[in-house]
Amino acid sequence: MTAEAGGIEASRLRVLVVVGSLRAQSATRTVALQAVALLRGAGMAVDVLDLAVEPLPLLNTDSSFAAPGFAALRERVVKADVLVLCTPDYHGGISGAMKNFLDHFWHEFAGKLFATVVASHEKGLTVHDQIHTVARQCNAWALPYGVSFVDKEDVREGKHLSEALRLRLEMLSGDVGTYGALLAAQRRQDLAGTGAGFLARLRPRAEG
Repeated sequence: MTAEAGGIEASRLRVLVVVGSLRAQSATRTVALQAVALLRGAGMAVDVLDLAVEPLPLLNTDSSFAAPGFAALRERVVKADVLVLCTPDYHGGISGAMKNFLDHFWHEFAGKLFATVVASHEKGLTVHDQIHTVARQCNAWALPYGVSFVDKEDVREGKHLSEALRLRLEMLSGDVGTYGALLAAQRRQDLAGTGAGFLARLRPRAEG
């Protein structure tokens, strides 16, 4: 996607894809990597945070923000225009690894777009809703739908995706490009401006 949206080309978007499953043979990871391929195919710059490969210690607000590696991770989150959050459905909720990732940040999410991908035998609606709640609490936006899939039905032999799932991921990729570009442009404008708005608190303060 190369059309300009609000002054930003969708193909210049920076997307952070977070894989919230720790299983070695994870359908969530398989689908997340297919989403990565589609997003990169549309020209977007995609960073992948696989929490099985880059584990994040449980949040401790007394020490986590000064822990080794946190500053580098925070910079990756800050740079992202869009976050694609991929998690299994565990008892109607997001994975502990995904929740822990989300717990580490707040202002870094403000004004950005969340997109959700959920492995679930129950449509994953409560999981999508939980991530949408986090987005709202952090002053972020979320696509009004999420992609849900069923392991061994939509993902076979750990790698073959059903046609229906491929189409849903293509839709997600297109909407990330379209709405991510619009929101990223507006976010930059709001941060550079002087008017009132929920992003005003994140503007750099003048010295003196």
